[in-house]
Amino acid sequence: MKTSSLIKIGAGFIVLFLIVIQFFDIDKNIAAAPSENAIEKHYQVPSHVRGLLKTSCYDCHSNNTAYPWYNRIQPIKWWLADHVNSGKRHLNFDEFNTYSNEKKLEKLDEITETVKSEEMPLTSYTIVHRNAKLSATEKSEMEQWVKNVKKQIE
Repeated sequence: MKTSSLIKIGAGFIVLFLIVIQFFDIDKNIAAAPSENAIEKHYQVPSHVRGLLKTSCYDCHSNNTAYPWYNRIQPIKWWLADHVNSGKRHLNFDEFNTYSNEKKLEKLDEITETVKSEEMPLTSYTIVHRNAKLSATEKSEMEQWVKNVKKQIE
């Protein structure tokens, strides 16, 4: 068999595979109702900080993700679902009040550390969501808010 024939057969299998996987769906991260355990229901979250959290954090760290158009395409859909599930395992603002006080303080420290070091929001996220990138002032506002919440917990 010629090399060109093998390439055509291989390409055909790849195209067929890409078509078939489009029929496999995921469970979307969209809650039916607001959680009673959400951080803003138990701690003061100023409106400007709530806006920052919603824009820069909540897609991966809450029970509600605003899905982009490209989430309809596999395997991107699987990648995003895995990304969101991983983010929620690390920190879920909608389940924050289910954490022990020790874990709450730990997560709040992680927020400060990851925002300061620019680990969060992820670069892969801010490339597509440019408004999610935090300015120095916004980082400072987040840090001050974290300090205030920690005082309420301690």
